Amino acid sequence: MESPEPSVASLPVIVVADDLIWSSRLRAAVDRAGSTSVVARTTEELASALDDSPADAPVIVDLNGRAYDGVAAVRAAADADHLVLAVGQHEDIALRRRALAAGARRVFSYNKLFSDGPAVVASLLEGHL
Repeated sequence: MESPEPSVASLPVIVVADDLIWSSRLRAAVDRAGSTSVVARTTEELASALDDSPADAPVIVDLNGRAYDGVAAVRAAADADHLVLAVGQHEDIALRRRALAAGARRVFSYNKLFSDGPAVVASLLEGHL
């Protein structure tokens, strides 16, 4: 797999996840795609990250956070004109639909992000998603 373009890789990716394992996995996918991550574990941290990041910085939201509402996090990022991907349980169709309605471009299963995370993040950074 080729590395993303340098200008693409310079974009930080805001990762909204309060679960240590999923936060680590999502950050690793971002790192392996050649970018850097800014982690937000709460609604307040997300608001700060959105304020401090470039307008075109993409956002990946773990829909199953405990310290924040995943759909509200998607909505906040989308309302701030950020490209948003969400990740959640593949069998929770209702939650996935709510995330899409809130502004997520795509919703991936945990398994997809675990197995193909760097490729998904690279596609996100390159504007292919």
